[in-house]
Amino acid sequence: MNVVANTGTPVVVAMRVVPVAGCDSMLLNLCGAHAPYFTRNLVLLEDNAGRVGMGEVPGGAGILRALEQAIPLVVGSEIGRYNRTLNTVRNAVAPRDGTHRHQVTSAAEAEVLKQPHEINLRLENVVTAVEAALLDLLGQHLGVPLCELLGNGRQRDRVPMLAYLFYIGDRERTDLPYLASIGEGWHHRRHQAALTPRAIADLAAATVEQYGFRDFKLKGGVMPGAEEMEAVAAIKARFPQARVTLDPNGAWSLSEAIAVCQGNGHLLAYAEDPCGPEHGYSGREIMAEFKRATGIRTATNMVATDWRQMAHSHLLGAVDIPLADPHFWTMQGSVRLAQLCAEWGMTWGSHSNNHFDVSLAMFTHVAAAAPGEITAIDTHWIWQEGRERLTREPLTIVGGEVAVPQAPGLGMAPDFARIDAAHALYKKVAGTARDDAMAMRHLVPGWTYHPKQPSLGRKP
Repeated sequence: MNVVANTGTPVVVAMRVVPVAGCDSMLLNLCGAHAPYFTRNLVLLEDNAGRVGMGEVPGGAGILRALEQAIPLVVGSEIGRYNRTLNTVRNAVAPRDGTHRHQVTSAAEAEVLKQPHEINLRLENVVTAVEAALLDLLGQHLGVPLCELLGNGRQRDRVPMLAYLFYIGDRERTDLPYLASIGEGWHHRRHQAALTPRAIADLAAATVEQYGFRDFKLKGGVMPGAEEMEAVAAIKARFPQARVTLDPNGAWSLSEAIAVCQGNGHLLAYAEDPCGPEHGYSGREIMAEFKRATGIRTATNMVATDWRQMAHSHLLGAVDIPLADPHFWTMQGSVRLAQLCAEWGMTWGSHSNNHFDVSLAMFTHVAAAAPGEITAIDTHWIWQEGRERLTREPLTIVGGEVAVPQAPGLGMAPDFARIDAAHALYKKVAGTARDDAMAMRHLVPGWTYHPKQPSLGRKP
């Protein structure tokens, strides 16, 4: 891209794409168990005023290569013309057939989808990494927080977060290099096995002590549905005023979802992807039937993940709370969906995956700019906080909320020593990062993923 005439905003003079890795616990889900490491892709943009902007998106070789190919399209661009730059990147990265390639998150999922794990990406992941870094630079240039550049600007000063809870596998049954502990309280408990309703309630209590959460989400698809509902009940018994949800990633059939959830509206604030496609009906049609049968509100990051799916979901009355992760919708797109939700009387929320503190700031700014009613948003940060960071002073969760930064841009500065260390870890472990099937086979030899069977609590 040729350098444009400078009409008042700085020009990008360098773009660096850094694959990074961090440590994880043995978190269980429908696709298996998290490996000891996860990966992300970090974008660093420098402008001719000497400022640095940051963006973080999911890891993966496909996204990494696409971002590297975008470097000549971004370097030389004017940050005030960020939408022009993003459109250029979008057009260059988009598949020739006009489809959006799916981001495969595990080798197990790749096996089921019959797609190579390394080459798949989703267009928005690439665009969002550049978008965040450009908006970070523009916010710094203008002296305003990034959220002021999204939608109608800042809508709230504090963003509610939820405690994202998982069943935790017994790392001692593996020879994998999981951490044993990094401290006391939550920072110790998050590395220990937790496989019963009581253990899940104890995890919830530890997050309340550490972060003051009032909202909880349990990742399901691990045990039989009735047992997972018992864990939700255990959380509610410990914290009666809490809002709790359960996410089995569509593992339950419609009949099982109704049996598990019907009559439990006093336990569930909403149900996230309790069921999915079956018998020739789409996940949106099945979710709509679930809502009619149970009267329980629904949330999704599976059946309404783009604008076309969102339109069908709304027409069917399938989804009350779309979880619009900005890494997959883009930051601007996620806020546009929040604006639509506000006009249509829906609730906006956000899904997350393992991430560093740059993503935490991205989530916070998007949620700060989301108008109308929002639900406490997902974050995996509690599983990484205390050890993994790429910035000098990460945002903090206090009283179950994150204060929206007052500093310009994302409101945080890169810690290059930490970034280099995370990149060094990536070079060491990338080949063994976040393969959920590999880790699960240490618990269940020969284990394979099945989209309609719990990963651990399967019938013999």
